Amino acid sequence: MNAEQARQVDATLRRLGIPGVVAPEDPENAAGAWRVYDGADPAIRQDITADVLAAFVAKFREANPEPPGKPQAGPMRGFIIPPEDN
Repeated sequence: MNAEQARQVDATLRRLGIPGVVAPEDPENAAGAWRVYDGADPAIRQDITADVLAAFVAKFREANPEPPGKPQAGPMRGFIIPPEDN
């Protein structure tokens, strides 16, 4: 993610109550890639991006549960065969 996306992620995490510090991988290069960390200190921080993504998905599912028996939403493979025009 870039700096603008990082600001959006940071705001979303705060709104959802998910802990994390969004910061560039390289503190000297704000134009580079960004990740989510457990703290702000680059010397001791740990990358928790995957954990934060899982927490976000869990929050989304809590707010939008699917009814039992409903098929999963998403792309499906298949063919559409148009009717013959005779």
